[in-house]
Amino acid sequence: MWDPNTYARYGDERSRPFFELVARIGATAPRTVVDLGCGPGNLTATLADRWPDAAVRGLDSSPEMIDKARASSDLEFAVADVNDFTPGPDVDVLVSNAVLQWVPEHQELLRRWSRALSPDGWLAFQVPGNFAAHSHETLRALAFEEPWRDLLDWRPRVAPVLDAAGYAQLLLGEGLAVDAWETTYVHLLPAADVHPVLTWMEGTALRPVRSRLDDAHWAAFRTELGARLAESYPTTHGVVAFPFARIFCVAHKAG
Repeated sequence: MWDPNTYARYGDERSRPFFELVARIGATAPRTVVDLGCGPGNLTATLADRWPDAAVRGLDSSPEMIDKARASSDLEFAVADVNDFTPGPDVDVLVSNAVLQWVPEHQELLRRWSRALSPDGWLAFQVPGNFAAHSHETLRALAFEEPWRDLLDWRPRVAPVLDAAGYAQLLLGEGLAVDAWETTYVHLLPAADVHPVLTWMEGTALRPVRSRLDDAHWAAFRTELGARLAESYPTTHGVVAFPFARIFCVAHKAG
């Protein structure tokens, strides 16, 4: 289950890649714009600001996220699985922000979207590129220790995404023009009683762990992980520096 309030922590840091991604889309008068994995809808609303004459739709697999989106906007939002989505002939812009890392074999999904994309259509997505970071390495190491290994029965993801060059090659192979790049943000997170990298991870990477543990075991796991993260990400001048890599790709289909 996705918690919109937990995910909304560090909203400025999480939204910045979205704006940098969308800024590279060259569409001027799209008919329909679809935000795949729209979350609580706050960023989807900015797509309507960018293209006020377009029909803007947001789709997400989480009913909780869609409820939040519908409560805050009159745009069209629906619960849907990205695996089941194919762009219709009127979809000129397809955006996916920090979603595809959750979708196994999403490379084939990108190929399918590319082939179905309308002429002069745009496909833009970004995914985290930080799966080798200390935060994820620490999480994986703890998850494989006892008693967590047996309690979790979980195989953490190691490399669920390609690099920018890999995505560029994939989409070039589908005949699209591609703009791909990688950026590492250094988020300066305010120090708090609970380590800020832990609270960041609670919104995303720790969801599979939380869903597998009861309250008592979750509290113990969370405490131990927080202590280890504090060693890897120390507090300096009242903030914790949290480097976070992102992978971007904007592709255009010729008219």
